[in-house]
Amino acid sequence: MSDYKEIIPIVNHILKKYDLCDNCLGRFFSKSLHLSSNKLLGKKLKQNKTISKKCYLCKNIFENLDYFLKMMYEISSNYSYNSFSVGTMIKPSIVDRDDFIRSKYKLKGIDGIKTDITKELGKSFSKKTKKIVDNLNPEVIFTVNLKDESCQLRSKSITLSGRYVKTLRGIHQKQKSCDNCLGKGCRVCNFHGISEFDSVEGLISKFIFEKLGGSTAKFTWIGGEDKSSLVLGNGRPFFVKIQNPLKRNMRTTSVVFDSLKITSLKIINASPKTPIKFISSIGIKIHSESILGSEILKKLKNLTKTPIVVYENSGKRSEKKIFSVKYKKNSDNVFSLFIKADGGLPIKRFVTGNDVTPNISQTLDISCTCQEFDFLDIDI
Repeated sequence: MSDYKEIIPIVNHILKKYDLCDNCLGRFFSKSLHLSSNKLLGKKLKQNKTISKKCYLCKNIFENLDYFLKMMYEISSNYSYNSFSVGTMIKPSIVDRDDFIRSKYKLKGIDGIKTDITKELGKSFSKKTKKIVDNLNPEVIFTVNLKDESCQLRSKSITLSGRYVKTLRGIHQKQKSCDNCLGKGCRVCNFHGISEFDSVEGLISKFIFEKLGGSTAKFTWIGGEDKSSLVLGNGRPFFVKIQNPLKRNMRTTSVVFDSLKITSLKIINASPKTPIKFISSIGIKIHSESILGSEILKKLKNLTKTPIVVYENSGKRSEKKIFSVKYKKNSDNVFSLFIKADGGLPIKRFVTGNDVTPNISQTLDISCTCQEFDFLDIDI
């Protein structure tokens, strides 16, 4: 091989001045010779020369990779995954020596030593565990720090979708953040960002943490309700992203707590990128300051004829549509209203008329207040 003969003088020149291990020497020439194993090439190029000193470049890192492979294996033993990638941190002095030799001997178009160490770790770990190296979309990422001999692992987040039915009043939808870290995750809250599990968010999070592991859970809610509201029918849809999960598969699709039922729970590719439009069927119990007559209540039918305009303190304006209206008189001053409306209609403000028009108080020309409201069903 003429190419091989051409590099021998350069090899001898390098070895005369620098002691290099098989990996480091072979890396300088393996690409130009179209060979895959740096170590085998380096051994051949030395022509049985024995070098007893430490490698000038890597200080014998390649001989000690098993130490870091064991570290990777131990830190990942509790994780379920099929693919991985490796990132490494090495001493700047090693990179400097590598750059110096490549520049001095005009060795171009070859991998740097950091890249080679990373490749070797990935190749060896894949062979040991039968996992796949995937640098584009890995399920877990190892960061091996060869400077302080440590290893960290980060698991790719997973997203789930589901629905919940709430059959008891007095349960908040959202969980209060941990007082110590304000939701970021710390040792006090076991890195969950929440220290209690007594809300819809808390109960769902606790169940998922028990099934899949993970640190924090970030929810995307399809609408919301009051602490005192029920959520019935098929339940309210939600999406939740779990950071750093241990497992990536879940067989359970439903679970029942005393007052909360979670259904249709499944792992999906990602949360929706844009807001999801939905329609809510809502039952509202309303108190009026004046006695209600049948003729007065008939005015409620007019609510379907024009969009409901909602103004926020921020200056934002939105329009909601009411598709159907039914009502039932409970007493002289109390009636139940059943509506099907665009999601996101602020129910209490819709009753009192606080920056919502037309509203119930305005339509009846009577001051009204919302005693309670429940979600009877939610359709996406």
